[in-house]
Amino acid sequence: MAAGSKHVLLPLSDPQMRGSGGDESLFKGSAMTKRGAVAAVSYMSCAVLLVLFNKAALSSYNFPCANVITLFQMISSTLILFAMRRWKIISFTAAESRTVSDNHLAGFVSLPTLLHTLPLSLAYLFYMLASMESVRGVNVPMYTTLRRTTVVFTIIVEYLLTRQKYSNSVLSSVGLIVFGAFVAGARDMSYDSYGYGVVLLANLTTAIYLATIARIGKSSGLNSFGLMWCNGLICGPVLLLWTYIQGDLTRTMNFPYLNDYGFQAVMLVSCILAFFLNYSIFLNTTLNSALTQTMCGNLKDLFTIGLGWLVFGGLPFDLLNVVGQGLGFFGSGLYAYCKLTGR
Repeated sequence: MAAGSKHVLLPLSDPQMRGSGGDESLFKGSAMTKRGAVAAVSYMSCAVLLVLFNKAALSSYNFPCANVITLFQMISSTLILFAMRRWKIISFTAAESRTVSDNHLAGFVSLPTLLHTLPLSLAYLFYMLASMESVRGVNVPMYTTLRRTTVVFTIIVEYLLTRQKYSNSVLSSVGLIVFGAFVAGARDMSYDSYGYGVVLLANLTTAIYLATIARIGKSSGLNSFGLMWCNGLICGPVLLLWTYIQGDLTRTMNFPYLNDYGFQAVMLVSCILAFFLNYSIFLNTTLNSALTQTMCGNLKDLFTIGLGWLVFGGLPFDLLNVVGQGLGFFGSGLYAYCKLTGR
């Protein structure tokens, strides 16, 4: 994003933003645009790095408060948005992206608009909390394996909310991904029922969040930055109160590595990556679709698994696990082919 740009985003209701030519069809089979491809690659890059830095804070430094990391990330994103908005680098609504005036930029988001985005913000809060906690209890390879089942939750939630349907080619690629995930995890000797349960809960909250972005974002008149701003304003105070009640703030102040430069660097990079990740999620979901966003999460798993094995360790080499991972990657690649060719 170029600094000083006043034309930030097209309206979420613009057919170009949907990457599907509007809502003429119940089946999303249109080809991905060039801008949509850039958004997808940006998301995957940020996601890989953020998982590793979050894992470093929670596991390498044994930081006990995953919710505090989420709170820091949320506060940082809100402050960045406030500064960029004040300096007129960005706008929060689609109308401002096309017609810019100093008086128009003086405001932020109205109260009715803020209330309109409340379901999205609540979905975001549950998504963030579940996703952060899910990183702790499962090693990186199995975490990425279980997260691939998000595609099933996404398809179900999209159908329930919008009656969205997909082609047989897309459904076949999804089935291959899920089958590969079961094959890869068949011999996981580090099984943790709590850890597995939290990851599956994170999958459900992710699907609801992505589907809500497309549903609420389209009718709110806000662009990606505006939706992120509303999330921060609504979820920040709630999360702050929750961490205080749980005693996480006190545990954070007593954390032995709090003044360690290495830990501080990990937290700083984590907060910066979280900002770019949230933006890329909004952009990828609105430019493409909730299912495409989920599939991008599967495609970036190759790099996450490789780096996770090298940095944090994980499952020993197992042929069945490798075969399962390969099936999952092949299924993700098949979906990408279907999306790029419009099948």
